Amino acid sequence: MPEHVSILQLLGPVVLALATVLWVTGLVRLLRRARPGAVPQRPDQALFGLPPQRQTAPDLEAVELSPAERDAFAGLVRQLDNGR
Repeated sequence: MPEHVSILQLLGPVVLALATVLWVTGLVRLLRRARPGAVPQRPDQALFGLPPQRQTAPDLEAVELSPAERDAFAGLVRQLDNGR
């Protein structure tokens, strides 16, 4: 290792070469996926990083309000409506 060359100057070409290899790898994968004869990804293939989706909607919940709660909610709605 030459004495007049710093560590950063020695690492520069290595980092640049690594970035080039990663870029070429990504470009090759992208071009292979876009080929006319490439097999398209089936929509039924699961994405393993995501949790499975629910097939049904969640159950609806209903809460019975007391007359005092209804009046308080109506007052809140009127208060917020006046701000418009």
